[in-house]
Amino acid sequence: MEKSKIFELKCITYLKKDISFEDTFDVISKYINFSICKKDEYLEKHNKNIFNNFCFGGFMPLEKDKIYKKGNNYSFTFRTIDEEFAKNVYSLFRANIDNQYLQIVDIKQKEIKNYFISELYSATPVVMSIKKKDLQDRQLFWTLEKSGDIIELQNQLQDNLLKKYEEFFGEKLIPTQNFIQLLEIKNHKPQYIFFKTTKNEIQKKVALIGNKFRIVPNEDEVSQKLAFLSLGVGLGEKISYGAGFLIVKSI
Repeated sequence: MEKSKIFELKCITYLKKDISFEDTFDVISKYINFSICKKDEYLEKHNKNIFNNFCFGGFMPLEKDKIYKKGNNYSFTFRTIDEEFAKNVYSLFRANIDNQYLQIVDIKQKEIKNYFISELYSATPVVMSIKKKDLQDRQLFWTLEKSGDIIELQNQLQDNLLKKYEEFFGEKLIPTQNFIQLLEIKNHKPQYIFFKTTKNEIQKKVALIGNKFRIVPNEDEVSQKLAFLSLGVGLGEKISYGAGFLIVKSI
Protein backbone atom coordinates (compact mmCIF):
# COMPACT_ATOMS: atom_id res chain seq x y z
CA MET A 1 0.00 0.00 0.00
CA GLU A 2 1.38 3.40 -1.03
CA LYS A 3 2.55 5.33 2.04
CA SER A 4 4.20 8.29 0.41
CA LYS A 5 1.42 9.96 -1.54
CA ILE A 6 -1.57 12.19 -0.96
CA PHE A 7 -4.31 12.38 -3.58
CA GLU A 8 -5.81 15.83 -3.97
CA LEU A 9 -8.91 17.00 -5.81
CA LYS A 10 -9.35 20.73 -6.36
CA CYS A 11 -13.07 21.07 -6.96
CA ILE A 12 -14.38 24.09 -8.87
CA THR A 13 -17.96 24.78 -7.83
CA TYR A 14 -20.79 26.89 -9.18
CA LEU A 15 -23.00 28.32 -6.42
CA LYS A 16 -26.78 28.15 -6.83
CA LYS A 17 -27.42 30.25 -3.70
CA ASP A 18 -25.60 32.80 -1.57
CA ILE A 19 -23.77 31.04 1.26
CA SER A 20 -22.45 32.77 4.38
CA PHE A 21 -18.94 31.93 5.56
CA GLU A 22 -20.47 30.49 8.74
CA ASP A 23 -22.46 27.96 6.69
CA THR A 24 -19.78 26.95 4.19
CA PHE A 25 -18.33 24.01 6.10
CA ASP A 26 -21.78 22.54 6.70
CA VAL A 27 -22.65 22.89 3.00
CA ILE A 28 -19.39 21.34 1.75
CA SER A 29 -19.41 18.58 4.38
CA LYS A 30 -22.96 17.53 3.57
CA TYR A 31 -22.20 17.57 -0.17
CA ILE A 32 -19.13 15.35 0.32
CA ASN A 33 -20.87 12.89 2.62
CA PHE A 34 -24.01 12.68 0.46
CA SER A 35 -21.87 12.05 -2.63
CA ILE A 36 -19.68 9.43 -0.96
CA CYS A 37 -22.67 7.58 0.49
CA LYS A 38 -24.01 6.99 -3.02
CA LYS A 39 -21.57 4.05 -3.02
CA ASP A 40 -22.71 1.26 -0.70
CA GLU A 41 -19.31 0.41 0.81
CA TYR A 42 -18.74 4.04 1.81
CA LEU A 43 -22.29 4.32 3.16
CA GLU A 44 -21.62 1.29 5.37
CA LYS A 45 -18.37 2.80 6.62
CA HIS A 46 -20.08 6.16 7.23
CA ASN A 47 -22.79 4.49 9.31
CA LYS A 48 -20.18 2.75 11.45
CA ASN A 49 -18.73 6.14 12.38
CA ILE A 50 -15.11 5.06 11.91
CA PHE A 51 -12.01 6.93 10.81
CA ASN A 52 -12.39 8.99 7.64
CA ASN A 53 -9.16 8.98 5.64
CA PHE A 54 -9.84 12.34 4.01
CA CYS A 55 -10.01 16.04 4.80
CA PHE A 56 -11.19 19.19 3.03
CA GLY A 57 -10.77 22.94 3.09
CA GLY A 58 -13.20 25.83 2.71
CA PHE A 59 -14.15 27.87 -0.34
CA MET A 60 -11.51 29.93 -2.12
CA PRO A 61 -11.05 32.75 -2.80
CA LEU A 62 -12.15 34.25 0.50
CA GLU A 63 -14.83 36.93 0.29
CA LYS A 64 -14.23 40.10 2.32
CA ASP A 65 -17.91 40.40 3.26
CA LYS A 66 -17.97 36.66 4.17
CA ILE A 67 -20.77 35.96 1.69
CA TYR A 68 -20.08 33.56 -1.17
CA LYS A 69 -22.20 34.78 -4.07
CA LYS A 70 -24.79 32.92 -6.12
CA GLY A 71 -23.64 32.55 -9.74
CA ASN A 72 -19.92 32.70 -8.91
CA ASN A 73 -17.32 29.94 -9.02
CA TYR A 74 -15.35 28.96 -5.91
CA SER A 75 -13.03 26.05 -5.24
CA PHE A 76 -12.54 23.74 -2.31
CA THR A 77 -9.78 21.17 -1.86
CA PHE A 78 -10.38 17.52 -0.96
CA ARG A 79 -7.47 15.27 0.09
CA THR A 80 -7.10 11.60 0.94
CA ILE A 81 -4.33 9.04 1.46
CA ASP A 82 -6.36 6.32 -0.29
CA GLU A 83 -5.79 6.18 -4.06
CA GLU A 84 -8.79 3.98 -4.88
CA PHE A 85 -11.02 6.15 -2.71
CA ALA A 86 -9.74 9.27 -4.52
CA LYS A 87 -10.64 7.74 -7.90
CA ASN A 88 -14.14 6.83 -6.71
CA VAL A 89 -14.73 10.25 -5.15
CA TYR A 90 -13.63 11.88 -8.41
CA SER A 91 -16.26 9.84 -10.28
CA LEU A 92 -18.94 10.57 -7.69
CA PHE A 93 -18.23 14.30 -7.77
CA ARG A 94 -18.29 14.32 -11.59
CA ALA A 95 -21.70 12.63 -11.58
CA ASN A 96 -23.32 16.06 -11.04
CA ILE A 97 -25.17 14.91 -7.94
CA ASP A 98 -28.13 17.21 -7.35
CA ASN A 99 -27.55 19.74 -4.59
CA GLN A 100 -29.51 22.86 -3.69
CA TYR A 101 -26.39 24.92 -2.98
CA LEU A 102 -23.66 23.98 -5.44
CA GLN A 103 -22.61 22.07 -8.52
CA ILE A 104 -19.08 20.88 -9.22
CA VAL A 105 -18.13 22.01 -12.73
CA ASP A 106 -14.48 20.94 -12.87
CA ILE A 107 -11.98 18.92 -10.84
CA LYS A 108 -8.20 19.18 -11.01
CA GLN A 109 -6.39 16.04 -9.79
CA LYS A 110 -2.98 16.08 -8.16
CA GLU A 111 -0.68 13.52 -6.53
CA ILE A 112 1.56 14.81 -3.75
CA LYS A 113 4.64 12.70 -3.03
CA ASN A 114 6.21 12.59 0.41
CA TYR A 115 8.69 15.40 1.04
CA PHE A 116 10.35 17.13 3.97
CA ILE A 117 7.95 19.43 5.82
CA SER A 118 9.39 22.37 7.72
CA GLU A 119 6.16 24.12 8.76
CA LEU A 120 2.44 23.39 8.85
CA TYR A 121 -0.36 25.93 9.12
CA SER A 122 -4.01 25.21 9.91
CA ALA A 123 -6.22 26.68 7.20
CA THR A 124 -9.29 25.62 9.20
CA PRO A 125 -9.56 25.39 13.01
CA VAL A 126 -7.98 22.36 14.65
CA VAL A 127 -10.51 20.78 17.02
CA MET A 128 -9.51 18.52 19.91
CA SER A 129 -11.78 17.38 22.73
CA ILE A 130 -10.58 17.20 26.33
CA LYS A 131 -11.53 14.64 28.95
CA LYS A 132 -13.32 17.14 31.18
CA LYS A 133 -17.01 17.96 30.74
CA ASP A 134 -19.04 20.95 31.87
CA LEU A 135 -21.85 20.99 34.44
CA GLN A 136 -24.39 19.94 31.77
CA ASP A 137 -22.17 16.94 30.94
CA ARG A 138 -21.32 18.39 27.52
CA GLN A 139 -18.02 17.60 25.83
CA LEU A 140 -15.48 20.40 26.03
CA PHE A 141 -12.90 21.28 23.38
CA TRP A 142 -9.30 22.30 23.99
CA THR A 143 -8.75 26.05 24.28
CA LEU A 144 -5.99 28.01 25.91
CA GLU A 145 -8.48 29.35 28.44
CA LYS A 146 -10.12 26.04 29.40
CA SER A 147 -7.04 23.84 29.38
CA GLY A 148 -3.84 25.73 28.65
CA ASP A 149 -1.86 22.50 28.69
CA ILE A 150 0.10 22.62 25.42
CA ILE A 151 1.89 19.32 26.13
CA GLU A 152 -1.44 17.55 26.63
CA LEU A 153 -2.67 19.00 23.35
CA GLN A 154 0.45 17.92 21.45
CA ASN A 155 0.19 14.40 22.87
CA GLN A 156 -3.48 14.11 21.90
CA LEU A 157 -2.77 15.36 18.38
CA GLN A 158 0.02 12.81 17.98
CA ASP A 159 -2.00 9.93 19.46
CA ASN A 160 -4.83 10.74 17.05
CA LEU A 161 -2.49 10.59 14.03
CA LEU A 162 -0.84 7.37 15.26
CA LYS A 163 -4.26 5.67 15.47
CA LYS A 164 -5.15 6.84 11.96
CA TYR A 165 -1.81 5.58 10.59
CA GLU A 166 -2.22 2.18 12.22
CA GLU A 167 -5.84 1.77 11.13
CA PHE A 168 -5.13 2.61 7.49
CA PHE A 169 -1.68 1.06 6.96
CA GLY A 170 -2.02 -1.86 9.40
CA GLU A 171 1.22 -1.18 11.24
CA LYS A 172 2.33 0.83 14.22
CA LEU A 173 4.77 3.72 14.27
CA ILE A 174 7.00 3.91 17.35
CA PRO A 175 7.87 7.56 17.98
CA THR A 176 10.82 8.54 20.17
CA GLN A 177 9.40 12.03 20.70
CA ASN A 178 6.34 14.08 19.86
CA PHE A 179 6.25 14.92 16.17
CA ILE A 180 5.67 18.60 17.06
CA GLN A 181 8.83 20.56 17.82
CA LEU A 182 7.02 23.92 18.09
CA LEU A 183 3.32 24.77 18.30
CA GLU A 184 2.27 28.40 18.02
CA ILE A 185 -1.34 29.47 18.56
CA LYS A 186 -2.22 32.05 15.90
CA ASN A 187 -5.70 33.12 17.05
CA HIS A 188 -6.46 35.55 19.88
CA LYS A 189 -9.88 34.01 20.51
CA PRO A 190 -11.33 30.55 19.83
CA GLN A 191 -12.27 29.73 16.24
CA TYR A 192 -15.55 28.05 15.27
CA ILE A 193 -16.86 25.57 12.73
CA PHE A 194 -20.65 25.43 12.56
CA PHE A 195 -22.86 22.64 11.31
CA LYS A 196 -26.60 22.00 11.37
CA THR A 197 -28.21 18.91 12.83
CA THR A 198 -31.82 17.78 12.99
CA LYS A 199 -33.36 15.89 15.91
CA ASN A 200 -37.08 15.23 16.34
CA GLU A 201 -37.69 17.43 13.27
CA ILE A 202 -36.03 20.36 15.05
CA GLN A 203 -32.95 21.84 13.37
CA LYS A 204 -30.23 23.46 15.43
CA LYS A 205 -26.80 24.87 14.74
CA VAL A 206 -23.85 23.31 16.60
CA ALA A 207 -20.48 24.98 17.13
CA LEU A 208 -17.17 23.15 17.20
CA ILE A 209 -14.46 25.12 18.98
CA GLY A 210 -10.89 25.05 17.70
CA ASN A 211 -7.68 26.97 17.16
CA LYS A 212 -5.39 28.02 14.32
CA PHE A 213 -1.82 26.73 14.69
CA ARG A 214 1.61 27.12 13.19
CA ILE A 215 3.46 23.86 13.70
CA VAL A 216 7.13 23.07 13.20
CA PRO A 217 7.54 19.28 13.00
CA ASN A 218 10.61 17.47 14.20
CA GLU A 219 13.00 16.18 11.54
CA ASP A 220 13.16 12.47 12.40
CA GLU A 221 11.51 9.90 10.12
CA VAL A 222 8.45 9.15 12.29
CA SER A 223 7.74 12.83 12.90
CA GLN A 224 7.91 13.58 9.20
CA LYS A 225 5.60 10.64 8.41
CA LEU A 226 3.03 12.00 10.85
CA ALA A 227 3.40 15.55 9.53
CA PHE A 228 2.82 14.33 5.97
CA LEU A 229 -0.10 12.15 7.08
CA SER A 230 -1.77 15.16 8.70
CA LEU A 231 -1.88 16.86 5.29
CA GLY A 232 -3.86 13.96 3.87
CA VAL A 233 -6.25 13.18 6.71
CA GLY A 234 -6.36 16.43 8.70
CA LEU A 235 -5.12 17.24 12.19
CA GLY A 236 -7.23 16.59 15.27
CA GLU A 237 -10.90 15.62 15.41
CA LYS A 238 -14.14 16.45 13.57
CA ILE A 239 -12.36 16.33 10.22
CA SER A 240 -15.53 15.36 8.35
CA TYR A 241 -16.99 18.76 9.32
CA GLY A 242 -14.03 20.67 7.83
CA ALA A 243 -11.75 20.94 10.86
CA GLY A 244 -7.98 20.43 10.81
CA PHE A 245 -7.23 21.15 7.15
CA LEU A 246 -3.57 22.07 6.80
CA ILE A 247 -1.35 23.89 4.35
CA VAL A 248 2.40 23.48 4.26
CA LYS A 249 5.65 25.36 3.98
CA SER A 250 8.55 23.21 2.85
CA ILE A 251 12.22 23.71 2.08
